[in-house]
Amino acid sequence: MEKVTIDEIDIERNPMEVHSVRRPISQALGMTDFAMNYFELEPDESFSGGFHTHHDQEEVFYIQEGVATFDTEDGEVAVEAGDVIRFAPGEFQHGYNDSDERVVGFAFGAPGARHDWSEIESLIYCQECEEEVGHGLELIDGSAFRMTCTACENTFTLS
Repeated sequence: MEKVTIDEIDIERNPMEVHSVRRPISQALGMTDFAMNYFELEPDESFSGGFHTHHDQEEVFYIQEGVATFDTEDGEVAVEAGDVIRFAPGEFQHGYNDSDERVVGFAFGAPGARHDWSEIESLIYCQECEEEVGHGLELIDGSAFRMTCTACENTFTLS
């Protein structure tokens, strides 16, 4: 058995610094098969760095306080306090706070307690293809991403 207090878990921010409070609960508990992260999003902050999918993991978000907005392939979805939203492997999404109030929530993922970066795909504009297409990503130096277009294999660094 393991027990932790959320406020005592060290804050571990996204390399792109898109949020100010992310506490990796699964890491603090030594979990291997299930990911759990606690977030506090101030206005204009997000859960992740952009519109993306996990090909190897489903994600569930529970909003405890405030209203989070998720961009999805089907449009924008408001997720209010007490709501839960699920994204299957391969479904693109981007969750963020576009209100004036703080959002408090949890992100859950399974299987696995940590991201396999090779299984994440971001949908962004490719300068070579001149359109928005999928890009694989690789974390480099712990603070930047190498993005590779899945259509033309053009690469660039995003920090």
